[in-house]
Amino acid sequence: MDYRQIANLYKDELMERCLPFWLTHSPDEAYGGYLTCLDREGRVYDTDKFIWLQCRQVWLFSTLYNRFEKRRQWLEMARLGADFLLAHGMDTEGNWYFALDRQGRPLVRPYNIFSDFFAAMAFCQYGLATEQSRYTDVAMATYNTILRRKDNPKGQYNKQISENRPLRSMGFSMIMANLALEMESLLPPEELDRILDVCVHEVMQLHLDDQIGLLYEYVLPDGGRLDCFDGRLLNPGHGIEAMWFMIDIALKRNDQRLVEQATKVILDTLKFAWDDEHGGIFYFMDVKGNPPQQLEWDQKLWWVHLETLVALAKAYRATKQQACLDWYQRVHEYTWSHFADPQYGEWFGYLNRQGQVLLSLKGGKWKGCFHVPRGLWLCYREFAQLAQNQKQQTIKKAR
Repeated sequence: MDYRQIANLYKDELMERCLPFWLTHSPDEAYGGYLTCLDREGRVYDTDKFIWLQCRQVWLFSTLYNRFEKRRQWLEMARLGADFLLAHGMDTEGNWYFALDRQGRPLVRPYNIFSDFFAAMAFCQYGLATEQSRYTDVAMATYNTILRRKDNPKGQYNKQISENRPLRSMGFSMIMANLALEMESLLPPEELDRILDVCVHEVMQLHLDDQIGLLYEYVLPDGGRLDCFDGRLLNPGHGIEAMWFMIDIALKRNDQRLVEQATKVILDTLKFAWDDEHGGIFYFMDVKGNPPQQLEWDQKLWWVHLETLVALAKAYRATKQQACLDWYQRVHEYTWSHFADPQYGEWFGYLNRQGQVLLSLKGGKWKGCFHVPRGLWLCYREFAQLAQNQKQQTIKKAR
């Protein structure tokens, strides 16, 4: 396999078709922030602004500026979102709203703690890019808000009667692990270790069923299972994405056992969730094969496949397991042939089970400037490193 060729494929897609789409169509020069509801060609079809998409876009351009290339255009793009968020994004208690109108007036109260997660990530990276503590201070304040709300993330907006069915969601633990890694430069070492220990335990001990190698989306506080819709729910994309977070933690800590465990979960999840009839990865599944309650269970989504490519690339570089490379090639072929849009740039987000485009939008309420560019950048980085390692080995053998 020509690792350099694959790396260049991802880099070219990122630089020539993905980022130009967002740089051209999403900046709101009139009111600040970004317009993310974009049709296939980039035309705006709705002007509401969703906080986690605004934050993700600030994070994306700040991170590329910090870790890839210091392009002034990227920093200016991040500034457009950061200034808008600081002016309009929080309530008086420092909680981040879910949605605003174009001008920045709040539309949906701060019920969703994932707005806070991505705000912390965004202002951490933007603060590092600008070298201004007032932005990293926002990141730390938001981080502390997350810790304060962790036992009841939705607070007064929680519609569940949790004392009768106290299920815990894997989503909090997996994103917390990613957030901690993103904020490593701001967190005291002991705090970083504490948070990572907790997240690894919760994901790999409470949510993982070792016998079948699958991650339950919801479990009881002690890791017990409930035989109900939520208790049987699998979200393959979440499970696989969580595993590349675990691999990042494992590599940071030189924990080969965790690398191998996470890699096994990726492979087991793909075996369970791959659609043998039409190709692609199912969106939701019931662990017992019962009908899922989500009517969109059989759709094929962009983020699921991109996160899987990232996870497989990381797992292969860390383990050199042929199974990772075999699955990578399979998922790569499906993803690039179904989601990419060479005509207008960016990628489609929603396919039906047969692999046909269900919605031709490039951005909306849930899809923004995040999974596609992040996935392209991370896959480029993994294969560029593999190519570099391959080159060094060739030179060494020639001596």
